[in-house]
Amino acid sequence: MTDFLEVDGLGDRLGPVVAATRSIREDPSIGAGHLAGKQIGLYFALPSLRTRVSTEVAVRRLGGDPVVLAADGVGLGERESVGDVARVLSRMLDAIALRVTMHKRLTELARYSDIPVVNLLSDVAHPCQALADLATIADHRPIEESTVTYIGDPNNVARSLASGVTALGGTMRVGSPARLEADPASFAAGTEFHDDPDEAIADADVVYTDAWVSMASEDGGRRKALDGWGIDITRFGRAADDAIFLHCLPAHRGEEVASEVMEHPRSRVFDQAEYRLHSFQALLLELL
Repeated sequence: MTDFLEVDGLGDRLGPVVAATRSIREDPSIGAGHLAGKQIGLYFALPSLRTRVSTEVAVRRLGGDPVVLAADGVGLGERESVGDVARVLSRMLDAIALRVTMHKRLTELARYSDIPVVNLLSDVAHPCQALADLATIADHRPIEESTVTYIGDPNNVARSLASGVTALGGTMRVGSPARLEADPASFAAGTEFHDDPDEAIADADVVYTDAWVSMASEDGGRRKALDGWGIDITRFGRAADDAIFLHCLPAHRGEEVASEVMEHPRSRVFDQAEYRLHSFQALLLELL
């Protein structure tokens, strides 16, 4: 049994899972019937569009049954202890994927669980998003030959992206204001840090940003610190001539990104969103 709580959980299987993700986009029938007779729990403690739809559809494509669990019904760690919930679900499900506010809930659940536990999002990491990101980048150019720049709050999305890019041999840059200085210890070794957005973006092959304030996070002065850091056409133009733009969505046009960049011919935002489906399908095939 293997859990997927952070990108490095796949080890040397990360590259093959990214490759499988791209293959599934070309042929969504790959793995059809693989989960026949299996029940996959999907738990959401936060609002969800891409994660909710992609996970349910992926489970059904593989022949399994998605069992959606509402946070207020389960009361994970509140109405019932995490350990007790884990042991109950282990006897009824074949895997459980969760979107939570606290990563420690995932690690505790995994400790008591006899089935694979998948992180759909936590305050520490967003590894399923990273799988979709890596597949999108690989469509553009080999990851090992790519420089990927993330601009904004050095959050869970940035950490997971950095883990994936560096693990596959790419160069990862994180640009954020000194006031929001990233903790290098929480990022993959080899990640570069910049406190000037134009310097971070210069000649990059991929430009990536996220909402200035993520769900379930307090502003904490982030918007003020990031004022002037948004990706507009001029700033995007500092990247490589064929650079692509990525955003994990939802986007706040006019804040972290200009609408002109979202709609740019080299924006791959909606390919990236689509890959959330194919990557979860590939991940389930790997884990189960």
